[in-house]
Amino acid sequence: MVETLSIAVIGAPGVGKTSIIRQFIYNDFSEVYTPTRSRYVYRPSVILNGNMYELKVLDVPPISSFPSSSSQEWLDLRCRGVRNANAYILVYDICCVESFEYVKMIRQQIVEHREGSSSEVPILVVGNKRDQQRQRFMPRRAVSVLVKKTWKCGYVECSAKFNWHVVLLFKELLGIAVARGMRQNHTSIRLQGALQRNRCTIM
Repeated sequence: MVETLSIAVIGAPGVGKTSIIRQFIYNDFSEVYTPTRSRYVYRPSVILNGNMYELKVLDVPPISSFPSSSSQEWLDLRCRGVRNANAYILVYDICCVESFEYVKMIRQQIVEHREGSSSEVPILVVGNKRDQQRQRFMPRRAVSVLVKKTWKCGYVECSAKFNWHVVLLFKELLGIAVARGMRQNHTSIRLQGALQRNRCTIM
């Protein structure tokens, strides 16, 4: 049986969410910026560590806040499926401090509003536009320490434009999600293998 994992990709306007997703699935990048106006679902299949997973990747348009209840989620078409996603990718632009503040706010709201043990929901913070490294607002190390130590989230930097670390970030997130799912199922032997060099290939 193939497991399905739902991943919500959230970020402020212009950070490159859609570019990251399209680069991952289609190996494709467009120089033309088209704002995400409505929620879009991509369904790629990946192989991680010899196991196949169906991904349901939600490209979420900019939302003013994380839906605090199921009714709020269903009232806003852009938020459908966001509350019960298996994992989150929060994207910001390494040159834009406002986009980082947005990610900070959304992450806090996920922790507060998710039903069940929200601390167990995998969240990966992604700094995009690494190709514009010289204009960054904060050193990489400082952001990484804040995200990993204080927020207890994963952290990866990438460049959607040059397809740098794009596969890595999905591999990283999947590794955390699969490991946590297995931990809940008490199959700790398989968990060991999942934490070793994870391979993630698009089919």
